[in-house]
Amino acid sequence: MHRFGDRIRDELVLLAPAGSFIPESFKRRYVDGNRYARWLNEMQRVRGSIYLAEGAVLDSQLTADGRHVQHSDYDSWHLLAVAGNGEVQGCARYRHLTGRVGFDDLGVRESWLARCDRWGPPLRAAVESEIVRARQRGKAFSEVGGWAIAPEKRFTTEALRIAMATYSLAQMLGGCVGITTATERHRSSSMLRRIGGRSLEHDGAALPPYYDPQYRCRMEVLQFDSSAPDASCRTWVEQICRQLIEVSVVVARESAEGHRPQLPESMPMTWSPLPQLGLVA
Repeated sequence: MHRFGDRIRDELVLLAPAGSFIPESFKRRYVDGNRYARWLNEMQRVRGSIYLAEGAVLDSQLTADGRHVQHSDYDSWHLLAVAGNGEVQGCARYRHLTGRVGFDDLGVRESWLARCDRWGPPLRAAVESEIVRARQRGKAFSEVGGWAIAPEKRFTTEALRIAMATYSLAQMLGGCVGITTATERHRSSSMLRRIGGRSLEHDGAALPPYYDPQYRCRMEVLQFDSSAPDASCRTWVEQICRQLIEVSVVVARESAEGHRPQLPESMPMTWSPLPQLGLVA
């Protein structure tokens, strides 16, 4: 546990979207658009490389320089696992949504389960129920995606560290109720269940796993509550909360209009949710 915590500062970097609330407790904050863009581009390149190797995306879904880009990358937090040589070796995306949020604002609306005549309506109803639950508790609603871990790190604590750091970040931002789309590949969904994820339910019945032909794997939608990680992980989540105040938080510069930068029309981009690939078995 001590070694786990001591390595947080050297191995995690947080990217905060433009205009986001950043708690004063974060001690190492940098407002630097160029630095933010470099880290974000590197994360997208690493994610693209991992997803391409897994057969989850095609070359045509990547930019010319090999990046996998999604619209929600630009209004989300990103947790990056960075090696001593500065290389990004793992990442996760955390989208912290406040105010009026609906099913159509989420990436999960583009999932194959959402398109299913039988399960699409229950999925929408289940997600909307979670949104209401978050609102009633005065919490944000979140959508987590894009866990990707370099092959050499898959059987280490790196994937677990990033997953639990997502819970910690959510708590530091005020808490959330959320969902994540997880693949069964590399037993990723089962690992997320072990730290607190649960099947999304409608009318008392769990929504089933499904095969996603776009990502060529079986997947499922899980729900989670940042205030209720599994009992076996609570000590780690609490420790990471204390350690996160020491990591570098790089903030994107906001444009003059207060909006995210205009993106090239030719850039391959999708709204569909990224599966959670490359987690520990």
